Amino acid sequence: MGWITVVLVLDSEGSLALQRTLGLATWALLMLALRTERLPVRVQTAIVVVFATVVEYTFAPLLGAYTYRFDNVPWYVPPGHGLVYLAALWFGRSSVVQQHLRACTIAVIAVGGAYSVYGVTLAARLDVLGLFWFACLVGFLVWGPSQPLYVGAFCVVTYLELVGTHLGNWEWAERSPLDLVPMGNPPSGAAGGYGWFDLVALLLAPPLLRWWTGRQVSAQDVLDSR
Repeated sequence: MGWITVVLVLDSEGSLALQRTLGLATWALLMLALRTERLPVRVQTAIVVVFATVVEYTFAPLLGAYTYRFDNVPWYVPPGHGLVYLAALWFGRSSVVQQHLRACTIAVIAVGGAYSVYGVTLAARLDVLGLFWFACLVGFLVWGPSQPLYVGAFCVVTYLELVGTHLGNWEWAERSPLDLVPMGNPPSGAAGGYGWFDLVALLLAPPLLRWWTGRQVSAQDVLDSR
């Protein structure tokens, strides 16, 4: 979280060369952070990085859902998704979340719900997409397999989006691609997207681990590794 904040502050008024340097440093930090993790978590993080990078290049330069300062995808963004995923995972492992998961879940739904309702009632920009994504987050919190991670994702991603848009690192368009729904800057329920990232990681990690290790690996084994 501290490194993400430093990167956004430095990049908000820095040059393209600085942005690329921050990207290389972020890759190095991600590799360092993964050294202490078990293989299943490393594989899940790698899947999230690849999937999120595809999403970034599709929705930023191609579809224009949001725009970065230099009309690119900054080099720190792909590894940054890995750090955000790990931060959400570590947040979910904390004793506070583990011992008070139900209370934390209710708090996320209450705060996130208020934020999303604000986005479709009082906000300067109507934010229908944020409300939809918040509904996705609630669905993952209620029925998903990784409630602690979703609680962490809400805190980490919401913070990241608020800081990044406030500093001008990126800006969301007023309407979604294909002009479907209005969007806030940032969309209030952006953390719901990480539920989908995690779902993709859970689906792809077992076969990749079976291929890599030659042993049978189930989705429950992957969950237990967290």
